[in-house]
Amino acid sequence: MTKPRIYLDYQATTPVDPRVLEAMLPYFGDLFGNAASRNHAFGWEAEKGVTQARQILGEAVGASQREIIFTSGATESNNIAIQGVAKMYAPKGKHIITASTEHKAVLDPFLALQNQGWSITILDVDGDGALSLSDLKAAIRPDTVLVSLMHGNNEVGTLHPIAEIGAICRDAGVLFHTDATQTFGKESIDVDAMKIDLLSASAHKLYGPKGVGMLYVRRRSPRVRLEPIFFGGGHERGFRSGTLNVPGIVGFGKAIEICLAEREKDHAHITGLRDHLQNRLNTELDFVHHNGHASERLACNLNLSFAYVEGESMLLGLDNIAVSSGSACTSASLEPSYVLRAMGVGDDLAHSSLRFSLGRFSTLQEIDLAADATVATVKRLRDMSPLYEMAMEGIDINSIEWSGH
Repeated sequence: MTKPRIYLDYQATTPVDPRVLEAMLPYFGDLFGNAASRNHAFGWEAEKGVTQARQILGEAVGASQREIIFTSGATESNNIAIQGVAKMYAPKGKHIITASTEHKAVLDPFLALQNQGWSITILDVDGDGALSLSDLKAAIRPDTVLVSLMHGNNEVGTLHPIAEIGAICRDAGVLFHTDATQTFGKESIDVDAMKIDLLSASAHKLYGPKGVGMLYVRRRSPRVRLEPIFFGGGHERGFRSGTLNVPGIVGFGKAIEICLAEREKDHAHITGLRDHLQNRLNTELDFVHHNGHASERLACNLNLSFAYVEGESMLLGLDNIAVSSGSACTSASLEPSYVLRAMGVGDDLAHSSLRFSLGRFSTLQEIDLAADATVATVKRLRDMSPLYEMAMEGIDINSIEWSGH
């Protein structure tokens, strides 16, 4: 009998909600115009769809539609925000700040700028993946122009105190960018109350299509200016040239509309299933370690380390269940997760970590099947593990001096 396929990797991507697909379909057919074609009805119809989406996406974060720039996804949005600010404000200063647990789409632009002469500070986090606000304050210098810190972590789910970070940056006269890819549409965001100057998000994390994202760019108090990172046509207020992905943008707008309307219901549903899964695994297995903050975390995230087994081996045992081992975007690497390492998690536990991420379409039956399979797989692997046997006998494995050849 074929085992049912179960999807528990919602932080990597989400299925397109059927209501989103329905909204998009006309823009592949009769409404196929280029939104930049202002001389005929085909262009006007496309532009109307884009304008409606821009309006609702702006309202979702308390912004004006004129502050929303469409991109190909959050990776591009992060690059435009970070490189665009750094290059535009270079005459004021060439120091920028981020944290060690950021997504590679933030860390890599920072490292690229460092290679071009910018000074970067990468803040440490504690064992929960949380930042020290006093460390942030101490890191800001007279030549600091940008702080980029994510809202919710893609791997362990820890939420940063965005409003407090925004206040610190505003008081220091430093621009604040947040990568809200994991929280947009799921957590409450108000760019004015939180003093956010730039914000990145992506449609495919919230039941919209792949290949479309947005960047919020503040227009006043302060007005944020960006240097484009590529050129050609001056679309999107000159920040991002290129023909707009009209069906994708329409889908993005519909996806956020549904998220906002159903946020409380989705949050309760997802949190309940996550807690059920965590309780089952903690009850039926020993040596299970939770990675991330116990309470200040994304509802969808459950990152656990199962001591004395390898994450890659667990994935082979869970061949019908979509979960990730380590960071989803760098899972091709055999190195332990850099996020877990930054939190002080040892290599042995980092290698044994799995990220379960749940979503709108997850069911209790799926969660119970996933729990059954995880428990059975971990027990089977531990039955073959001499380290687990030693741990059960009370031997401190870390105190053993292994002899080499």
